Amino acid sequence: MPETVRRSPLPTWLRAPLAISMAVASTVVHVLPLFVVALFKALLPLRPIRRGCDRLLARIAASWIDVNTFMVRAMMRTRFVVELPETLRPDGHYLVLANHQSWTDIPVLQAIFNRRIPMLRFFLKSELFWVPLLGLAWWALEFPFMKRYSREKLKRRPELAGRDIEATRRACRRFRDQPVSLTNFLEGTRFTPEKHARQASPFTHLLKPRAGAMAFVLDVMGDALHSILDVTIAYPEGRPGVGDVLADRIPEVRVHVRELPIPAELLGGDYESDRAFRARVHAWLNTLWQTKDATVTRLLSTRG
Repeated sequence: MPETVRRSPLPTWLRAPLAISMAVASTVVHVLPLFVVALFKALLPLRPIRRGCDRLLARIAASWIDVNTFMVRAMMRTRFVVELPETLRPDGHYLVLANHQSWTDIPVLQAIFNRRIPMLRFFLKSELFWVPLLGLAWWALEFPFMKRYSREKLKRRPELAGRDIEATRRACRRFRDQPVSLTNFLEGTRFTPEKHARQASPFTHLLKPRAGAMAFVLDVMGDALHSILDVTIAYPEGRPGVGDVLADRIPEVRVHVRELPIPAELLGGDYESDRAFRARVHAWLNTLWQTKDATVTRLLSTRG
């Protein structure tokens, strides 16, 4: 249902530094206990202890997201228009597939899904491990870190080929016996008109999706997943940047979520070696993206 957040009475010059200070304080308060619990879990890797630590880590993360969401609601006048299915489960196993419009997509997704489904886990570049405090938090919460190699490096060291794929498999195996929401921005990067033109994308509002990571998650986790959550994000007044957030220039965010069954034709295949299976994956994903493109059109044209 549509939800309106009242405008903060604070002026922009005060609201922005106050929001940043509160975000830093919240990060420190939550990351430290996250690290302590994760370290305890690593030192005593007994199954009952690991499960108890996983539950505690999830509660700390949910509290962190609650605080961040409260700050957004208190500091900004953004109106959230969200369409959610009624079947979401906090103990579910989901593959979340979303388009990528702006860096604000992540806090938007966290705000609408927190405590409705298991904590969203994103596939991150390995370099992000070194981000102060946040890198520790992502490690403690077992976000999958992906190591990417350039073509030039792979030519020099061919033994590195496939390591990123194996890292995906290891990360997914850890989540088979615990509630999880594995989240993937299939476009691989944020949408910009320049990227759209460079790709010659056949979609009006989207970049071309990449199937590899999704195929590997389904290969390792397919029979353990409950469903796919197809998430479409749109900003009617244009894709926001950092300055738009701090200056309270995001009038509205629209999000449409639909729950889909795991396609039987995408399970049990070899994406790397089987050309026919790879073609089925691409065909299914292309159909999904055509529907998503039409959904973005609808979300942008619907009057609030």
